[in-house]
Amino acid sequence: MRYSLLAGTLLGLEAAALQLGLPTAGELAQKVQATKSRHSALKKRDDVDLSVLYPPHNLSVPIDFFHNDTRYEPHTNDTFNLRYWFDASYYKPGGPVFVLLGGETYGDDRLPFLQKGIVHQVIEATNGLGVILEHRYYGESFPYPSVSLENLRFLSTEQALAEVDYFARNVKFPGIDADLTAPNTPWIAYGGSYAGAQTAFLRVVYPETFWGTIASSGVTEAIYDYWEYFEPIRQYGPPDCISATQSFISVLDGILLKNNTAAIKQLKDAFGFGGVTNNQDFANIFTDIYGWQSTNWDPEVNSPSFYNYCTNITGSLNFPDLEANRSTAASLVAAAGKGNDTATVDAVLNAIGWYGRKLTSQRSSGLTQDQYFTALNDTQWEDDSLDAANAYRSWNYQVCTEWGYIQTGSGAPADIQPLISRTLDLEYLTYFCRASYNRTEPPDVEKVNKYGGFNTSYPRLAHIGGNADPWRPATPLWYPDAKKDSIKEPWLLISHGVHHWEENGIFPNETTPTLPPYPVIYAQQYLKNFVIDWLSDWEKPGYFAEL
Repeated sequence: MRYSLLAGTLLGLEAAALQLGLPTAGELAQKVQATKSRHSALKKRDDVDLSVLYPPHNLSVPIDFFHNDTRYEPHTNDTFNLRYWFDASYYKPGGPVFVLLGGETYGDDRLPFLQKGIVHQVIEATNGLGVILEHRYYGESFPYPSVSLENLRFLSTEQALAEVDYFARNVKFPGIDADLTAPNTPWIAYGGSYAGAQTAFLRVVYPETFWGTIASSGVTEAIYDYWEYFEPIRQYGPPDCISATQSFISVLDGILLKNNTAAIKQLKDAFGFGGVTNNQDFANIFTDIYGWQSTNWDPEVNSPSFYNYCTNITGSLNFPDLEANRSTAASLVAAAGKGNDTATVDAVLNAIGWYGRKLTSQRSSGLTQDQYFTALNDTQWEDDSLDAANAYRSWNYQVCTEWGYIQTGSGAPADIQPLISRTLDLEYLTYFCRASYNRTEPPDVEKVNKYGGFNTSYPRLAHIGGNADPWRPATPLWYPDAKKDSIKEPWLLISHGVHHWEENGIFPNETTPTLPPYPVIYAQQYLKNFVIDWLSDWEKPGYFAEL
């Protein structure tokens, strides 16, 4: 048996990314607990407490920037504290401000990028000042003590963009005796994923404030049914792993979609999940393919979950104890209409062995299988605490109201074998929108796509991303030949890269002949160099004279 247990709590503390799939009740509870214990766990993991190296600061910002828009009624003139961190160790007068937008997570999750990632690299090369800016309704930057539906009304794309503009025009950095506000100083904004979309939109909406912006894996196109999430995984993932996944998923669907009660019971019992009543809850268990997004070139950042998954489900039987179950697996394959293919039977047996590990967490929770594996627990979805906000509620609100990105199996075309069950459809996967926010209509994606969508473009707006990124189908880079690369509008696909791979970095004494990989080295140097070129066009006389 090839198997590796993961430290689930610590993995939950990795910098958040756009939501992957629909968490079960048990997983939601783990997310909230991980949020509550994140600070003590992070200190145990880091040799240096980055919160001491980069102490947090606050800027008081308006809650409501759009007093003429009825969607934000009742309006308010109140303010709240927006957290930020900065590094002025390389700053020299005339240097730029390079701000990394924190996105949908705690801002201090992004501090490693200030210490040794892309922010550090750029400010060192440009005598700049580096900033990490937390997003409203995340981390500790909350306008209200709870995230009730009424209190969430100011969490929108346009409010968040206006907030960054306000920050750039009003911030005063403690200890810096200079006016570094925009537009008196060149500001360059960088973001990855959702924050990458923000940076792209900032250049379009506030070009007078931001001299240039960089969208790394920037999801500028909001999409409701985002079945395409799985396409880069299908195209670039290990072929044998993808094939094995498609094989056992096709068996699940071949039985579940026929709605034969006896066959479905046999299927659930064979996998050890006979106590899961809802068929979609059952299908939702088999989604470990999502681990692809968490792969990274840096072993310290990389999550091994995807390759542990692939190692265990690929090839002949990896769980010898399950040889006794071969006839049961063969009967399932036959019931699904797949004949008597040995490779498919092995894929089913390996899936039984791999996914059976989830029963350990369920049993230790004290919950029944229905209670633990359901995604239809209204009580949890209604939690409006700040812990729930950071764990899932804030981003889910953005998903349900504006962004979408519901990763369905049902949306895959008939000629593409999906990597998750076709029973996972919009109705099931948006249950949390109805339970959490009483929202029954689809998200208003036009509130995002009005900024440009796939065609988001502006001078000194760069698009960078991995060609194997599952979020690439929501970025302009999904159409790689749509634009030619230029200094004016840089355009780069990182070969074999996944999700904003150029953002993180390592110390010089940690480099090896293979770390960072050459495509990442190229992307980081390319980014640094076009920022220098952008700054050379800044009109203040004498600027950059010492570089």
